[in-house]
Amino acid sequence: MLGWVLASSLTLSGCGYNQFQQLDEQSKAAWAEVLNQYQRRADLIPNVVATVQGEAGFEQETLTRVIEARAKATSIQLTPEVLNDPQALQRFQAAQGQLGSALSRLMVVSERYPTLKANQGFQDLRVQLEGTENRITVARNRYIKTVQEYNVLARSFPTNLTAMAFSYAVKPSFTVEDERALATPPKVDFGKPTPAASR
Repeated sequence: MLGWVLASSLTLSGCGYNQFQQLDEQSKAAWAEVLNQYQRRADLIPNVVATVQGEAGFEQETLTRVIEARAKATSIQLTPEVLNDPQALQRFQAAQGQLGSALSRLMVVSERYPTLKANQGFQDLRVQLEGTENRITVARNRYIKTVQEYNVLARSFPTNLTAMAFSYAVKPSFTVEDERALATPPKVDFGKPTPAASR
């Protein structure tokens, strides 16, 4: 009996079983850090909105977009346990992308307001947001690397046999929804809308 257990353990470790366990846990931990950084950004947004709302004439539409995008992004919870659902991951990525876009527009538009630019509290929040975006990028890159290692293991011979035997499916990676959009610089129009002609 002892010999069978020993032989089984050697066989399992040699076929990549233990690597699957390790990389699966690493990918869950890496994703948890991605979520942690997204939550940090979401927690900062109310402070940013409250600061810029105090500035006279600041565009309410821009703030509304940020608030709505934050609400949408925080309503989608993607735990490490459901990461294997590509559609859920895509919905989550889309919501976070919308929030990132809304924040970018807020930061660009805020440059129009000299008193806001001079506000030390706003400057501190802006630095924190920029730092958070960098942390998000680092966390996502770590997650992508871990998923890549896991997927290579799941597709390589002979560990792909272990993947099939134990139902270790290939994990979806964090991707950009529209890669062409990355190559297009954002358009920001500071002009006031033309008033509608009176009838």
